[in-house]
Amino acid sequence: MRYMKAGDVLPPDLIDKIQSYIDGEYLYIPRRASNRKSWGAANGRRAQTQERNREICGRYLSGVSVRQLSEQYFLAPKSIQKIISGLK
Repeated sequence: MRYMKAGDVLPPDLIDKIQSYIDGEYLYIPRRASNRKSWGAANGRRAQTQERNREICGRYLSGVSVRQLSEQYFLAPKSIQKIISGLK
């Protein structure tokens, strides 16, 4: 998310109206539902996480313990267990 100056994108009369509700404070305006992207869609993080989870599951199936995976991936053992049970 990036910040924009209201004066650069909104007409002065709308700024005056907004200032009557909130003057000089930060205001978050959410995206329209039709413009929202699912988590990780914009930056590829979802695909990276899915690949990591497949790797964790594969390593678990090849004999690496939950404790070792937890240490190697810097995740709680409970998180590793959830990943494994979700991909089996």
